Amino acid sequence: MAFQYKAPQRDMQFVMHDVLGLENLYTGLPKFADTNRELIDSVVEAAAQFCEGELAPINRSGDEEGCTFNNGVVTTPKGFKEAYAKFVELGFGSLSAEVEHGGQGLPPTVGIALSEMMGTANWSFGMYPGLSHGAINTVEAHGTPEQKEIYLTKLISGEWTGTMCLTESHAGSDLGLIRTKAEPQADGSYAITGNKIFISAGEHDLAGNIVHIVLARLPDAPKGTKGISLFIVPKFMPSGERNGVACGSIEHKMGIKASATCVMNFDGAIGFLIGPPNRGLNCMFTFMNTARIGTAVQGLAAAEGSFQGALEYARDRLAMRALTGPTNPEKEADPIIVHPAVRQLLLTQKAFAEGGRLLCYWLSTQNDIIQGSTDEDAKKKADELLSFLTPIAKAFLTETGYEAANHGVQVYGGHGFIREWGMEQIVRDTRIALLYEGTTQIQALDLLGRKVLQTQGAMLRNFTKLIHKLCEAEAGNAAMAEFTGPLAKLNKEWGDLTMKIGMKAMSNPNEAGAAATDYMMYSGYVTLGYLWAWMAKVAQTKIAAGEGDAAFYEAKIKTAQFYFKKILPRTQSHADIIDGGADVLMQMSADAFAF
Repeated sequence: MAFQYKAPQRDMQFVMHDVLGLENLYTGLPKFADTNRELIDSVVEAAAQFCEGELAPINRSGDEEGCTFNNGVVTTPKGFKEAYAKFVELGFGSLSAEVEHGGQGLPPTVGIALSEMMGTANWSFGMYPGLSHGAINTVEAHGTPEQKEIYLTKLISGEWTGTMCLTESHAGSDLGLIRTKAEPQADGSYAITGNKIFISAGEHDLAGNIVHIVLARLPDAPKGTKGISLFIVPKFMPSGERNGVACGSIEHKMGIKASATCVMNFDGAIGFLIGPPNRGLNCMFTFMNTARIGTAVQGLAAAEGSFQGALEYARDRLAMRALTGPTNPEKEADPIIVHPAVRQLLLTQKAFAEGGRLLCYWLSTQNDIIQGSTDEDAKKKADELLSFLTPIAKAFLTETGYEAANHGVQVYGGHGFIREWGMEQIVRDTRIALLYEGTTQIQALDLLGRKVLQTQGAMLRNFTKLIHKLCEAEAGNAAMAEFTGPLAKLNKEWGDLTMKIGMKAMSNPNEAGAAATDYMMYSGYVTLGYLWAWMAKVAQTKIAAGEGDAAFYEAKIKTAQFYFKKILPRTQSHADIIDGGADVLMQMSADAFAF
């Protein structure tokens, strides 16, 4: 009864080749110069077959069964162990890892396509290799040669998996409060003692070992975030003996039920320092940034899955007649896709999914440049753009992914509320994306506080220059005026809004806090507006040149028109709310909230 996931390969190709021109990009990056279109498409096709054939069929059953916990042992749902073995056999975990440790050395963007498909086909399954990916990146970036030798090869092959252990019951977003201790030992190792919660893939039966990347404090560590160090703590030591780390329980959750979310107890567990002492949070940002982009991809995946299900249903479900007269006179009613209200929901899903795809893949190409270029200036620009857009991508795409998921339920009507159709699972699964890896509000503070105000608007200007360049280049193009006109206006308003918030915040810091979430949403809508204008331009060029599938490109332009007329105006409500300031939020005493 539930819809059958189909990997959107045609749209992926449009984004990767028509818009981003990956083959040309990689020609200019020495590290990835051998990565051509044929190779990219073959990886995407193999990944699509795996996700459609192996992961999608166990998605609902995995949700129904969930993980089970018995005396420290976690068992994943039926079919997950076999699917993971297939994942390892096909080499999907090693796509973008370093060749010297068994990786395939492909650009990160090739792996993003796989992440998207796994997220849509089976979100819970994707959590296990997703956490490993972050652990791999962290050890690659900060590990010693010996640590890389011991851990990387097996993490990359998929024989072992990884986790990130940050959160404690009293310390979530404020990691400066963590209490887990690391006591130096005579042999150079550390005894790790403490408790971590919300640890995705902390315990499971998919792989032979689990490598925990753990934040802890040294005995002489300064207070707050400046006194946190990072440690590698394996479940089993390389010698094979069991370490002092165990799963105390698993959480009973709203969604992603086939992903084991664990309470992890460290009882004098042997750990090894990774990176410099008291600089653990800086090292962990490698993991966190990987995870944040991964979560942005999950937001896109939710929009895509919900759209696919809703579109299939809207084409089949008959209800009432079109307002302009019957479109299906031989049957008793018309398909609901003829109704404007349903179209509004479907087009919103489509706009968020396809716009989100370009945002995630474009962000990933900045990682390609950072890893593959020899041009230091290009790497610096890519790093700054990535830094600025990461909180927007994580927060905005998960918020819009959740909106799209709810639209999917709405298209199905009462059937959307019933488990067998698969739409309510997407809503439940997606809800976590607004919370983990930094809530929407935390990301908003990061964007406005750290990325914009602390750089005195420099990071913002770097991005608004790109928007300005597009508008300027198309100034004489009448076909682009419906996009560049509103975009140029918003680009200026974005700067004015930022200046206004900054001035207010100088005398009252609460002004930045009050504005942050609406500022983030405003930024997200403008960012996606820029990307939809970019896609419309590419589509127009392809049609003019008589290249490819004209109907596909026409649909792109029409979706861009919908975005600009029906979604982009949301920016104005966010601007008005920002203008409302902080006083109305802070004037009431905490006691007055009582009822």
